Amino acid sequence: MLRRARQADHKLAAILAADVAGYSRLMSVNQSETFQRLVERREVMDGLISQHRGRIANTAGDSVLAEFPSVIDAVRCALQIQGALARANARLPRDRCVHFRMGVHAGDVIVQSGDLLGDGVNIAARIQALAEPGGLCISESALEHVRKALPISVTDLGLQMVRNIPEPISAFAIHSGGRPTAASSPAPASEAKPPPVPDNPSIAVLPFTNMGGNSEQEYFADGVTEEIRP
Repeated sequence: MLRRARQADHKLAAILAADVAGYSRLMSVNQSETFQRLVERREVMDGLISQHRGRIANTAGDSVLAEFPSVIDAVRCALQIQGALARANARLPRDRCVHFRMGVHAGDVIVQSGDLLGDGVNIAARIQALAEPGGLCISESALEHVRKALPISVTDLGLQMVRNIPEPISAFAIHSGGRPTAASSPAPASEAKPPPVPDNPSIAVLPFTNMGGNSEQEYFADGVTEEIRP
């Protein structure tokens, strides 16, 4: 007898996506050391996610996807994680630091066997990719919940066109207590300088395409692109 397929469960959730910046480069320099530092930082992250009523829904290598009952919990947790990891990185040489990019989005998700799927997850992953190493970006829907509830400052990154999301999304960099969570703030436009011309040949890395046809796996293709870029 054929069983009827179980209907997917939809719900609104606050989603935190996190991914190590330059993980492949760090592993190529010292695999054992990088793995150990990733384990140590995951212990910090897992503990703070639990303290803020979060649940880890999925992990893949150096990435983490967690859901929270409120956006305030998700953003507060992300800022505390970045603060704790910044203190751990302060003891390391700059080229050995393990920085996470983080993104928070509030939206509709599909829950399947504990995993989170759907556009809400994809947007959180795209928002995360816009963050500076050691920084946090959130979507406009998430900002509406935390603007007046948390002591944060906000940098409007404007409308961003991201892969496989038909409409541009508004992204915002979030800083705790008026200071950036990343190692440094972006320079004002008037002070920005063009990048130096490299001495050696260079290549341009275009976004990878998900050939599997499963839109729920798009953030894996984004991760491959991110790891190849310097």
